[in-house]
Amino acid sequence: MKAVIYTEYGGPEVLRMTEVPIPKPLDSEVLIAVHAVSINDWDHALLQPDIFNRLMSGLAKPKRQIIGSDIAGSVKSVGRAVTKFKIGDKVYGDLSGRWGGFAEYVCAPEDSLAAMPPSMTFEEAAAIPQAAMLAVQGLIDEGNLQRGQNLLINGAGGGVGTFAIQIAQSLGVTNITVVDKAPKLEMLRSLGAKHCIDYTQQDFTNNGLTYDLILDTKTNRTVSHYLRALNPGGRYITVGGDLSRLLKYSWLLGLIK
Repeated sequence: MKAVIYTEYGGPEVLRMTEVPIPKPLDSEVLIAVHAVSINDWDHALLQPDIFNRLMSGLAKPKRQIIGSDIAGSVKSVGRAVTKFKIGDKVYGDLSGRWGGFAEYVCAPEDSLAAMPPSMTFEEAAAIPQAAMLAVQGLIDEGNLQRGQNLLINGAGGGVGTFAIQIAQSLGVTNITVVDKAPKLEMLRSLGAKHCIDYTQQDFTNNGLTYDLILDTKTNRTVSHYLRALNPGGRYITVGGDLSRLLKYSWLLGLIK
């Protein structure tokens, strides 16, 4: 099968198309013919030669040579313990940690997949898993977002933010503030954002306004800045961004919780 692989760290230039063996599913896995795969921040990050990535992916060279996590396709074969899917089923899912989506075929545990809605295209399905689940986890599982609360989404113009706006509205939240660069703001308004902030013109942590929940995809400010933008009892949820800041936040969690 054809696959896009990388055998050294760098930028997109280290990616190359080559032939590799078709993987064989384990007992609890299915083999998927990949019809569509989306590109996420993870894919770019896995290419980088920084020390954090080397510790996760391999010091000298990457352990896994095929990146790509969010896939959609059809089931070609199933392991003997698989009960959820059969050959021919259309599925989609997030393979983060396993990767392998930038290929014609990939194996995945059946529990990491879901059946595609009949009306959905492969391209639409492949755009959903990682971004939408981060939005669900941030707003609902961790954020406990409630009807009538004030929500701010920092870095709202990406996948997580655009899903988050729509999910928040479905929960009855209408006071939604978004932060991104100017060219994205009209699109965010069309999705339902009530207030839009161009981060090149205004710092949302320094304008006197406060929020019940901040969903952050960038993690590009200090803890003290975020705290002053929260209402009493408000919550700050980060779903990604600068790794050094994320590590620092985890160390400070006990002090600021």
